[in-house]
Amino acid sequence: MSTIAKLSGNDFDRMVLRGAFVDLEPMKVELICGELRFMNPAGPVHEGEIEFLTNWSYANTSRQEVSIRVQSSIDCGDHRPEPDIVWSRRMPTKRNRPTHADVLLLIEVSDSSTEQDLGEKARLYAEHNIPEYWVVDVQAEQVHVHRTPSQGKYQSIQSHDKSAMISPLCRPAATLSLAELFDLDS
Repeated sequence: MSTIAKLSGNDFDRMVLRGAFVDLEPMKVELICGELRFMNPAGPVHEGEIEFLTNWSYANTSRQEVSIRVQSSIDCGDHRPEPDIVWSRRMPTKRNRPTHADVLLLIEVSDSSTEQDLGEKARLYAEHNIPEYWVVDVQAEQVHVHRTPSQGKYQSIQSHDKSAMISPLCRPAATLSLAELFDLDS
């Protein structure tokens, strides 16, 4: 008989502070549903999309109002996911990670993790009332925009192909061209 130890968010935070995962580098780990989840290393397309979205994010936000975090954890109760891009309210200190209540927009770039990003992670973010969650589906060249969380599900989910222009609810003037996002030769 085997037993799996479920961790709380506080357990995970203490382990991070004590260096429990240092020897795992370059592997990254996140806490989802009380379980440590190893994240697949990013390939060049995934990294290129994150770089593009990071540059777009900085060009379309005010540093005084919005913090941009790249592949950094957020506090969702007993979960510590590490989305690819987070737009959060400006934090008063660098000593705390943003909580789900601070998040304005989450973006996951999905090359090999589409099923998890559209399933388990979408439910997690909806349960924590993240107002907007985008999944950049590299294989399908689509962005799945999740909005209006209620009762643990997003009430609005729209998929946009590379002919579309999309904008986050928190910054309607921040227009993202999906043709440019998915142009892998630029």
